[in-house]
Amino acid sequence: MRTTQRLDKVLAHMGIGTRSEIKKMVKSGRVRVNGETVSDSSVHVQPESDRIEVGDRVIQYKQHIYIMMHKPQGVISATEDVRERTVLDLLDEEMRRFRPFPAGRLDKDATGLLLLTNDGGLAHRLLSPVKHVDKTYEVEVDGPIDADELARRFAEGVVLEDGYRTLPADLRVRESGPHRSVAELTIREGKFHQVKRMFASAAGRKVTRLKRIRMGPLRLDERLAPGEWRELTEPELAALNALK
Repeated sequence: MRTTQRLDKVLAHMGIGTRSEIKKMVKSGRVRVNGETVSDSSVHVQPESDRIEVGDRVIQYKQHIYIMMHKPQGVISATEDVRERTVLDLLDEEMRRFRPFPAGRLDKDATGLLLLTNDGGLAHRLLSPVKHVDKTYEVEVDGPIDADELARRFAEGVVLEDGYRTLPADLRVRESGPHRSVAELTIREGKFHQVKRMFASAAGRKVTRLKRIRMGPLRLDERLAPGEWRELTEPELAALNALK
C-alpha cells in the first residue's frame, strides 16, 4: 500500500522552500499535481508516483540520498563548522537540501572513501560497534617495517598506548624501504585515530598518508578525484542494505 504525504511536507523535504513559502507558491497557481493546479498546500499526494510540478520544474522525489565522496585532505568530516571547511561544503545545493551527514568519519588529513546519507538506519548498521564492518586503508609510514612480524602482531590485535587491545586486523605490506613503507590494512572497529595508534604502538612508525579505499562492500571509485562525489549505484546500495 502506497503511503501519502502532505504536499507542503513533500516539497519542503525536497528543498523547494519553507512551508509558508510553499503555501504562497500554491496560492499563486505555480504548483500542479498530475497536471492539475492545486489550491491547497495541505492536500495529500503519493510522492513516489504522482507527477508534481513547481513552475516548469518536475520534482523527482527522494526520501533518502546515498553519496560516495572521495574526501580530500584539509576538509573535516562534519556537517558544519564555524572555522573549518566541511565535506558538506563540497556538495551542491540540491544535495545539501537533504541534510546528509557522514556515515563515519575520516581525519582532517586523511583521504578516500566517505559515505554521506540522510538514512539513519543504514548509518547505524554500518557504524554500530557490534557489527564490525570491515574498513580497508592504504597506509604510508615514515620508515621500514618487518612485514611478517607486523602482520602477526596486527592479526593478534595491537595493544594501544592506553592498554586497549584492538580486534584482529589484516595487514598486507606492499613495499618497505628505509624511508617509506606502504601497506594495506583492514580493521573491524573505529577507535579514535586507530590506524595511526596501531602503527605507533606495534611498529614505532608515524603514519604519513592515510586513504580509506573500502567500507564493507563499498569500494572507492578511483575515477573520483579528491573532492569529487557521485550517488551510489543500485548494486552498491543493494550491497549495503544486505548488511545485517
